[in-house]
Amino acid sequence: MGGIRILIADDHVVVREGTRRVLEQEPDLTVVGEAGDGEEAVRLTGACNPDVAIIDINMPSVDGIKATEQIKTLYPSVAVLILTAYDDDQFIFRLLEVGAAGYLLKSIRGQELIDAVRAVYAGDSVLHPSIARKVLKRFHPETGEIIEQKPPDFLTEREIQVLMLATRGQSNQEIANELCLSLRTVQTHLGNIFNKLQVGSRTEAVVRALKHGWITLEDIP
Repeated sequence: MGGIRILIADDHVVVREGTRRVLEQEPDLTVVGEAGDGEEAVRLTGACNPDVAIIDINMPSVDGIKATEQIKTLYPSVAVLILTAYDDDQFIFRLLEVGAAGYLLKSIRGQELIDAVRAVYAGDSVLHPSIARKVLKRFHPETGEIIEQKPPDFLTEREIQVLMLATRGQSNQEIANELCLSLRTVQTHLGNIFNKLQVGSRTEAVVRALKHGWITLEDIP
């Protein structure tokens, strides 16, 4: 009770069964639904009310990209974690653009998936360091395309600091250490940022900040 509720969407039954077995070994993780295609994934998200949806890209009926977009539109608080065999940049960028909180390859170990589920549930980003800089460059607008150069007034100075450090890829604990705050306070600030920006994860918040020019690449080491 009170654990993380998970939906698994993959067109291969064996993959779904294996993923379920890995996750349900953990007392705080519960699989509440399984979908064989993107259309079913969207429907079950509404019916099962998961906290995290683990979604493959290549699925019949509605693919993982469209399913992610629909889920984030209809149920923005659900964190979508992509688990796929594809590592093409165009898939990564498109999925992050429509709201995915993380992107993992099926070559990962079970413990890495477990950690990723907990991370996106907590609002953290799950991106491999090797693609983090490419993601920042991809979503940062060119000069002249920036709509807003200053953060919106509804974000406090402290929230902007937290968002900037999150954009640098720092963990919640690292942010807490740098700003001399407690971990709980950082989590509260991130929760407030997510609510104000109407996003469900750190990744979405970072993408929003970059696209609007609130944070620039010059702010990132």
